[in-house]
Amino acid sequence: MSSNAARRVVVTGIGLISPLGNSKEAAWDALASCRSGVGPLRCLPAHSLPMHCAGEARDFTGEIADFGRLEKEQVRTIRKGLKVMCREIQMGVAAAQLALQDAGLKPGGYDVDRTGAVYGSDHIMTTPDEFAEGVRSCLTPDDRFDFTRWATDGMAKVTPLWLLKYLPNMPASHVAIYNDLRGPNNSITLREASSNLAVAEAYSTVLRDHADIMLAGATGTRLHPLRTIHVALQEECAEGDGEPEKMSRPFDLNRRGMVLGEGAGAIVVEELRSAQARGVPIYAEIVGFGSSAAADPGRGGNIRQALENVARQALAKAHLTPDQLGHFHAHGLATRKGDEDEAAAIQAVFGARSQPVPVTAAKSYMGNLGAAGGLVELITSILALYHGQLFPILNYETPDPRCPIRAVRSFGEPAGDSCLSVNVTPQGQASAVLARRLV
Repeated sequence: MSSNAARRVVVTGIGLISPLGNSKEAAWDALASCRSGVGPLRCLPAHSLPMHCAGEARDFTGEIADFGRLEKEQVRTIRKGLKVMCREIQMGVAAAQLALQDAGLKPGGYDVDRTGAVYGSDHIMTTPDEFAEGVRSCLTPDDRFDFTRWATDGMAKVTPLWLLKYLPNMPASHVAIYNDLRGPNNSITLREASSNLAVAEAYSTVLRDHADIMLAGATGTRLHPLRTIHVALQEECAEGDGEPEKMSRPFDLNRRGMVLGEGAGAIVVEELRSAQARGVPIYAEIVGFGSSAAADPGRGGNIRQALENVARQALAKAHLTPDQLGHFHAHGLATRKGDEDEAAAIQAVFGARSQPVPVTAAKSYMGNLGAAGGLVELITSILALYHGQLFPILNYETPDPRCPIRAVRSFGEPAGDSCLSVNVTPQGQASAVLARRLV
């Protein structure tokens, strides 16, 4: 489908792997029930870490059943490919397959040359066990590593295709191969900003008439033998014991830091007339996005400025005023300064509204999913628009005077006609997507 007429881009498919479940129905049920997906840390030895709870995607096993209703050939190829996928890539591919199925897109049912994929991810890290045997084979009698033996003795003990399990471009590659997507294809690796940038690129690709259908996805984790230690040393985490479901407390006066999590999310974005011709349900319309990097020399990322920038950009692209926004989906990391900076950005953009903008944050239900967080969070806001009801910030009990936001505190508040979802990295790289109900 190609036309010079004005093009509009809508969401026709949703897929996710998350601490709230592996379907949009399960996730919405958890949000509507105000039920947290955070529980005791099980995938890593909690006794050796300062954090004892996590938002694990407990229902995801990596078995073929997690990938939804596949065609016979897809079952064969995906099952074969699982051996060269780490857990992050498996979750990403599963979310993509679920989104394509939700959109009613089966192999042979679309123009393969005008259907593509953009995927976001973290820097995907290998696990120590991949090299353990090779390293052991190069140890001297006094247990020192002898590098001169690595090429001859060590590498032979490493799985030949180990690198394919951890390349950040593999989610988009696998998805394109399994579904014969021959259109535009790209991968974005920018930590928490990755999700919204993947959606923005997919949206722009369809808007420019370079494709009619794009899959936008992201996968990520903060639960990893190496990454979790890095995060614990470098960032503010919710440590110690306590009720796991109470640990993630964005903007609350008694917040203790972020909860670590894992997951993946994907949406199908499609040119409106293509979706209407196929007769599929439409969840929302993508109408704007923002991208910015802001840093203070010698002091790191300027979170407040970066978030303010992307919010203003997205509103401008969507031709909306701050007063017209239905709700704001915050990054809501639950760190002391991070939440203060975000609240300041919200106030700077929306402070002059006649009524304060409602603010929600899905991290209160599942923690920080890394690069995947933005897409799963956007999905929850799209579902809120679709159902017309907004979910609260879980565990928001005592307002923080340094975070003057209008937090959503109970389920059922009107979601409005539009949502702005933002994410930002500690280095000050921010992104945003603005979606609205189709009118």
